[in-house]
Amino acid sequence: MSAADRFAGFVTVRDGRVVDASGTPLLLRGMGLGNWLLAEGYMWRLSPGRESAREIEALVVELVGSERAERFWTDFRDRFISADDIDRIAAEGMDHVRLPINWRVVMDPDGAILDDGMALIDRLIGWCRDAGLWVLLDLHGAPGGQTGTNIDDSNGQPELFMDERNVELTERLWVELATRYRDETAVLGYDLLNEPLPNEWQHRYAAELAALYRRLSAAIRRVDTQHLIMYEGSHWATNWSIFDEVWDPNSVLQFHKYWSPPDRPTIQQFIDVGERLGLPIYMGEGGENNTSWLATAFQLYEDHGIGWNFWPWKKIDTLTSPCSIDAPSGWAEIVAYANGAGPQPPSEDAWATLCDLVAASHIDRCTYRPEIVRALFRRVPISLPATAFGFAGPGRSHDTSDATPLSGFRSDDAVTITLGDLDELPAFEHTDGTPDPDLTVVLAEGDWVAYDIESVDTAALDIDVWPADGSTIDGTAPLVVVDGVGLDVTASDGCWVARSPGPVRSGRHVVRVEGPAGGVAFRRLDVRDRADSTTSERLGHGALDEAVGSDVA
Repeated sequence: MSAADRFAGFVTVRDGRVVDASGTPLLLRGMGLGNWLLAEGYMWRLSPGRESAREIEALVVELVGSERAERFWTDFRDRFISADDIDRIAAEGMDHVRLPINWRVVMDPDGAILDDGMALIDRLIGWCRDAGLWVLLDLHGAPGGQTGTNIDDSNGQPELFMDERNVELTERLWVELATRYRDETAVLGYDLLNEPLPNEWQHRYAAELAALYRRLSAAIRRVDTQHLIMYEGSHWATNWSIFDEVWDPNSVLQFHKYWSPPDRPTIQQFIDVGERLGLPIYMGEGGENNTSWLATAFQLYEDHGIGWNFWPWKKIDTLTSPCSIDAPSGWAEIVAYANGAGPQPPSEDAWATLCDLVAASHIDRCTYRPEIVRALFRRVPISLPATAFGFAGPGRSHDTSDATPLSGFRSDDAVTITLGDLDELPAFEHTDGTPDPDLTVVLAEGDWVAYDIESVDTAALDIDVWPADGSTIDGTAPLVVVDGVGLDVTASDGCWVARSPGPVRSGRHVVRVEGPAGGVAFRRLDVRDRADSTTSERLGHGALDEAVGSDVA
């Protein structure tokens, strides 16, 4: 679709689906621009010393003084997200970005709009229009704070709900944004509040949250009747108990998903509410995990028609985002000081380090981690856990036989999954550097599971099927089928290798693994371009899932 066609009109909701200007249903795929207009300590490796944006800003002033601090933030925002980032996101196949906004960047305490802050949003929208991407405006940090935690730059409690003045400022800001962008078709919509009211606060202020959503919706609709409105549940967007009616027909309900099994039971509540209200649902934040989890979770969303947005695009020294900023020399000393574990660096040294950090934050200087985006799209070359078969149900993602699923993971799919001697599924994230759980799919003769993959180029494919730990490849090989065509399978170097007889066209494909006589148990399959010298060696068990660690403290 050309940019002209994409932006010919507004994205809206029709018959419970998100649709483009022509009425064609959309499966949104996007990237979150965290840390640009609202700094978060974990993305700077400053946790636990300086967590919130205001704490990080204070740290910079301590290090180099207020005049240089102001210059630093100007330079940082000029380089951390640039047109080159937006072009790369579009080239990777995304169709939108989600822009987290800290209200203090665009509004002063008296409610006056800050032109410099708005100019940053205008500039981003222009870049995205040129690249063919929509922009979802996300109020990540509302006046007073909607969470009481560091992620929204609050003072330790959700003062948005404790002071009418904060409510008035929030309404004023959304009216300003809606007025400014009401005719801008490159704006996808308005994400009213990020992750409001976690933990104990969700019960205390649930009614106030619902009332605020209604109030903001009414205020926006007085100036903008076209754009989508998005509502997030409380408790990190996972508690949807407040959604008991449709507040606006042109709206979407948003959930976030981190560190929970990537299977249908964990999102069923959101599916149920969306169906009951006749509204589309959207996974607005998810990531910070290993590629096995990502490949499984994002397959889950797509098989249920749920649009998604990955979090986040860029961080310092990360293995879990596409862009990793290589920390400059001297950054460790700043982190030590911020955490109370070292002396304050001399001002000139700190300034040199901050300037180096700004330079290192441009995408051309970052270490790019393509395995993250490949996992989101199941893009070749890809290493998939056996349990990452599709979620389209019997006859489409797996056979219709009555197997015994693993208790606690994919329990609604009649596929036998085993987990060694453990009784429960461990967490998927590597918070302590431990490996993935040893999950195995067991197929009886004739049983099968299917995997959705993408090949960017026309290519001959090799598919390695790795047996379960403790198993051998001496028995009958599994059957491997791509788009209905059976492949030749041979045993080699500890796995079965299925080879396509010729080039496979670019695009989406279905790989099916079927149990032979006597059955088979396998833990992983790796899909490779046979001609790509950079992937000619087998990816092997867990090669894309080294103990990356969760980047969130």
